[in-house]
Amino acid sequence: MNRYYETIIILTPVLSEEEIKNFYLEYKNYLTDNNVKIIKKEKWGMKKLSYEIKKKLNGFFYLFFYKSNPIIIKPLNNKLLQDERILRFLTVKINKYGVKYLLKNKNNKKYEKK
Repeated sequence: MNRYYETIIILTPVLSEEEIKNFYLEYKNYLTDNNVKIIKKEKWGMKKLSYEIKKKLNGFFYLFFYKSNPIIIKPLNNKLLQDERILRFLTVKINKYGVKYLLKNKNNKKYEKK
């Protein structure tokens, strides 16, 4: 039974644009290789953090919204934990109301970020 999940990732701000692109491609390929359907991805860019994380005050934010088998989530989280480029991440299962809202706004240009 596939479920909807959302993962937000905060990368360290010292990465170059090329390293950020490689990070994105690496995780996108990892997800697609494990039969995960990526529905929406957003690159939020560099943001100021509310509090210091690993002596960093800024972070580069990425968001993935996808449909996956629940058994993929634990290996994905383990892979994210081992990656030194990541300051923090959070994976959340989306309920039916959140899915309905996100799918409704998926094609809305106002909310779409690349």
